[in-house]
Formats: sequence, C-alpha cells, structure tokens
Amino acid sequence: MDNRRGKGLSFVKRIYLPRIIGLGIGLLSVAAALAPLSPPSWAWLLLLFNGLLWPHVAYQWARRSAAPYKAEHRNMLLDSLMGGFWTVAMQFNPLPTVTVLSMMTMNNVAAGGKRLVAQGILAQLAGMSLASALLGTGLHLNTTPLQIYACLPMLTLYPLALGWVCYHLAIQLAEHKRRLSALSLTDSLTGLLNHGAWKDLLLQHFQACQQQQQPAVIALIDVDHFKTINDTFGHVVGDCVLRQLSEDLKRHLREDDQAGRYGGDEFCLILPGTSEAQACQAMERLRERVAGYRNPQLPHLRISLSIGLSAFQADLESPEHWLEQADKALYSAKRCGRDQVNFASAEGTPLRLAYPD
Repeated sequence: MDNRRGKGLSFVKRIYLPRIIGLGIGLLSVAAALAPLSPPSWAWLLLLFNGLLWPHVAYQWARRSAAPYKAEHRNMLLDSLMGGFWTVAMQFNPLPTVTVLSMMTMNNVAAGGKRLVAQGILAQLAGMSLASALLGTGLHLNTTPLQIYACLPMLTLYPLALGWVCYHLAIQLAEHKRRLSALSLTDSLTGLLNHGAWKDLLLQHFQACQQQQQPAVIALIDVDHFKTINDTFGHVVGDCVLRQLSEDLKRHLREDDQAGRYGGDEFCLILPGTSEAQACQAMERLRERVAGYRNPQLPHLRISLSIGLSAFQADLESPEHWLEQADKALYSAKRCGRDQVNFASAEGTPLRLAYPD
C-alpha cells in the first residue's frame, strides 16, 4: 500500500475531495463560533489556511511522498489535531464542537477503523493542549442561531460526500471481487476454464442430463506429440500452440459449450444439447482446422489433435464414469495413430470414426 502507483496513491486521491468539502464547510462552523470570542489575527489566518489551503497542500504532500499511504495517514492525524485545536479555540461551544469532532471521527472510522480512531483521539487531545497553551482555556456553552445555521452544511453535506466516496469504493471492491472470482476459475495461459472449474460444470451438466434427459457430449482433446514440439521449437512456441487452440475453441464453439484446459496439453469440452453426429462433425472440423495451421517462421511445425468423445447415457454412474469413457476413446485414438476423432460406444468400447477423403 506504500507503492505510489498502487493503492497508496488511490487512497490519497479518495481523501482529497472529502477533505476539500469537509474543511471548507467546517470553516463556516468554526468561524461562526470564533467570531464572538475575538481571537487574535493569527488564529483567523490559521483558520483560513486550514479550511482553504491545507486540503491542497496535504494532497500534494502525500502524492509526492515515497510512501503515499503513510503520508496520508499522517495528514489525517494532523486533521484530527487541528480539530482538537479548534474545539479549545471555540471554548467548547457545544454544537460546533460536537460537529467538528464527530465529522473528524467519522472520517477516521471510514479510512482506518479502530486504530486510526484511537490515534485520532490522541491527536485531538494534543491539539487541545496546544490551543490551551496558545489561547488559554474557556467555556462558552451558549450556541446562537447563526452558529446553528453555520453547522448545518457540515452536518448534511460532509456525510453525503463521505457516503458517496464509500459507495464508489464498494462498487470498486465488488468489481475486484468479481475479477478475482473469474481468475480463480480461469487457466492463466489459455483463458479457458481451469481443471477444477470445468469439473464442477461437468457435475452440473451430468445432473441436468439425468433430470431432463437431454443429450450432451463431452470431449477430451490432446495435442499430438506436444513434448516433441516443446523440445524441438521451445516452450514459448508450445505455449503459443496451446493459446492458438484455445482461441480457436472460443471462436467456433457455441455460447452454451464449455471449454477448459484439463491439464498440460489436454483440453476438455462439454457440448450440451448435442447429438453424437453433431459432436463428431464439430470435432472433425476442429481437427482439420488445427491440421491446417501454418507459421511462415516455423515451416516445419505441424500440429494434429487426437480427440475422444463420449455421449451421455442414462446408465452412467457418475460424471467421473462419463469422463472415463471419453478418456478411453482419446487413448484409443492415440494408440491407433493419432490425428483422429474416436467415439466411445454405449458399451464403453471406443469406435474409430472414418471420414471420406
């Protein structure tokens, strides 16, 4: 959080506008309470600086700091110190005092929780001690109508500004949570579902097929001789092959189809509402497209796929059993020469699919 390009700087920016609004309208409350007490001229100059210039000085000070978060934490404690200073300067006039101290505390709660609140109280006490030494102490318990009206903007506008900042922060946190959730389900290399997320969806589709008696096919796809590709052309090229295949799947699959990276050079598909013939045609088109990949910089690179398919059957015991049938079909395709699509029969025996030349 101390990184000036990270959360520390964003924290400084979030505090900037509420500080401008809070100290600007707080100036009215304090000025109305100070006026009957005839404070020295330097107190008025300090009040103008604190209310009008300090927000910008504090922002630039923290923004240019090597540790923006710590710098803004320091600025908030200075805000609390000045809040305590003005309560003594106002001779503890009830409404302005409660208004200033409560708004300061609200800000500390929102920005730093209990720890900052405790530190803020100590800073307020330090400010009170400083004001007592410079201005003396007194007690003025009568609040005039003018002072009441002067406190109204602070009691209404500042909570609104703080609430607005908190609302936008909540929206940002919700978006970050959504992105983190998506990342936890996604394979970092290919952008497809990772192994665990895809297995969870397989269970859902298996249960849906059982309940609704809808057709579905799953596919396991293996890049043939992928280790040789890595050894011959390097792992960077191997990663490019996997990304190219994943992009092909994203472009050509239907919206309801679910693609994932099963592990290493294996990919997995769920094709809901798909017949055996449709699945075979779709996977054969995929195999042919991949076989046609050419890279002018790597003219000797050839890519082929072995694909195993398994249709949902009512007698399947579990999603794992369904996946096992596709796995058997895949390894049958690899044993029979690779670069082909095989389908698991109802008896669990893989069938090689032949297509006319």
